Amino acid sequence: MKTITYQTHGTCSRLIEVTGDNGIITDVKFYGGCHGNLQGISSLVKGMKYEDVIARLKGISCNGKPTSCPDQLCRAIEQLMSEE
Repeated sequence: MKTITYQTHGTCSRLIEVTGDNGIITDVKFYGGCHGNLQGISSLVKGMKYEDVIARLKGISCNGKPTSCPDQLCRAIEQLMSEE
């Protein structure tokens, strides 16, 4: 099991803490941002394969910005994958 802390860029959330084990997301915590929405995303991705989360969420934008909290989560997962 591995946990990383990812500092976001261009979003309301400041940090994302992602824990994974053998290619599966076991926990996600967002710090800052829209609490209800991010709590929902965290709950939905638990138990999913890294690649499945990335396939569904990567590239989502928010309010005309080139990124979003779901997109930043994908970047955090990619970092987790590179460190496992």
